[in-house]
Amino acid sequence: MEIVQLLGEYDCKLDAKGRLRMPSGLINQLGENEKLTFVVNRGFEKCLILYPEAMWKKISAEVNQLNLYNKKNRDFSRYFYRGAQEMLMDGADRILLPKRLLEYAGIDRDAILSAYNGRIEIWAKHEYDQMLDEEPTDFSDLAEDVLGKLDNPTQ
Repeated sequence: MEIVQLLGEYDCKLDAKGRLRMPSGLINQLGENEKLTFVVNRGFEKCLILYPEAMWKKISAEVNQLNLYNKKNRDFSRYFYRGAQEMLMDGADRILLPKRLLEYAGIDRDAILSAYNGRIEIWAKHEYDQMLDEEPTDFSDLAEDVLGKLDNPTQ
């Protein structure tokens, strides 16, 4: 399975049952698979991450390589996998997000989907807006810190 580079920011609403309708822009990027399979999990910040199946297999293979005799590795594996759940999109292009994960991310009705690097972050709208408010005042300084040491920068 090929890993697809996903892009975009989408406003969404959850229904009363906790279902989220996937935006057509994301579905188009994912391809025309009859049944799109995902894994949803807690993110590193207060969000959820929705992994398309191919990306989940790649990342979980990396995590599965960790030496579990090392306590930090065991802790990371536990935290990484806790709450992870496989899901299929239904015929109406919806996914049912687990209540416990929605509570973790503080998502009640309004959500933002932020797609990048083969994954989709699902944020409570208020949390996403707060994160954007905390953006660095000078993005170019952050870019220099993060990318300035690369041997072969593209820009």
